[in-house]
Amino acid sequence: MKVELIRVDDAFHFEAIGASGIANHIDANVDIGGHNLGSRPMELLLMGLGGCTAIDVILILKKQRQVIEDLRISVDGDREKIEGTEMSPFRKINVHFAFKGDLDAAKIERAINLSMEKYCSATAQLSPTAEITHSFSIN
Repeated sequence: MKVELIRVDDAFHFEAIGASGIANHIDANVDIGGHNLGSRPMELLLMGLGGCTAIDVILILKKQRQVIEDLRISVDGDREKIEGTEMSPFRKINVHFAFKGDLDAAKIERAINLSMEKYCSATAQLSPTAEITHSFSIN
């Protein structure tokens, strides 16, 4: 997999393009000279995790003939500064799935567990350094 970042302005605004050809914008906080014209890199990590597990969960539930009327996912990450550096990696992440529909809670729990433990590559990437938990609600 390869992505390319192209600088858009003379500050921190970049257009990132992957193999799909779809552009995403990245920018820094205005406090350090950014223009708030894109997502922050650490936000993109959480978005990637949410998107990765969402695809898995939807595919699994479709195979189980579960009809999802709506699905919203919120990913909350807690960061911890590494002493002697400016690095603040995620140490705790919770992924919450808010479903709408006539759904079987046991099937949802199983689908989420399968994603988190077997399928989601983003979870595999982040879990060695962050505790990843999940929760869900229906309607």
